[in-house]
Amino acid sequence: MDIKDKVFIVTGGASGLGAGTARLLVEHGGRVVLADVQDEAGEKLAAELGQTFVHCDVTEEADGLAVVAAAQKVGSLFGLVNCAGVAPATRTVGKNGPHPLDLFKKVVMINLVGTFNMTRLAAQAMSENTPEATGERGVIINTASVAAFDGQIGQAAYASSKAGVAGMTLPVARDLSKLGIRCMTIAPGIFGTPMLFGMPQEVQDNLAASVPFPSRLGRPDDYAKLVHSIVTNEMLNGETIRLDGAIRMAPR
Repeated sequence: MDIKDKVFIVTGGASGLGAGTARLLVEHGGRVVLADVQDEAGEKLAAELGQTFVHCDVTEEADGLAVVAAAQKVGSLFGLVNCAGVAPATRTVGKNGPHPLDLFKKVVMINLVGTFNMTRLAAQAMSENTPEATGERGVIINTASVAAFDGQIGQAAYASSKAGVAGMTLPVARDLSKLGIRCMTIAPGIFGTPMLFGMPQEVQDNLAASVPFPSRLGRPDDYAKLVHSIVTNEMLNGETIRLDGAIRMAPR
């Protein structure tokens, strides 16, 4: 699939991995609809890139439909990159008692249910596209995490939600195969995100050193480069790719 002149939705597009992905897609001639709950940051980036921002809580059907409608006003929707997510850390049983159930539900709702909500709505719109010469009508790229496989202490909710994203990749790809829509998932390792940059420099340095090679934090452009590869290589379908510099997470 050629990115040029194609319309893409990027959830969590106001910052981090989503913002990096939006920049790369625009650099390659794509048109992007940024979907995020961070209105100020989203509107600022959209203005900078000359693209569209729509306020979106990915767990809400109405918000998802509004984003898809905005994308279809720009042109034919051919891509969705789901980067929206949260990552709180709480032990199953801690100093203050059991893991709050509401927090577990919130994490699963945003990371897993929100991802599926946007996937199903975008796929419906993509199914109406005139197919490319290859028969392709669209591509969906979701974001899991190495925590889906190497969940650390305090990550029960986060790891569960991301394992769910990885687990639905193949069945969704199979569901959408007759429509010519692919589904892939990226599982990033330790990436430089606003949350991580809030940690002491010593902690950041230690985390970077724990990556075998390259021994540094992942960057949004690393993620975006893989998005580019997935979009442009039609044989990539139904798989989760670790993007982690060969790290395997220790218990803590």
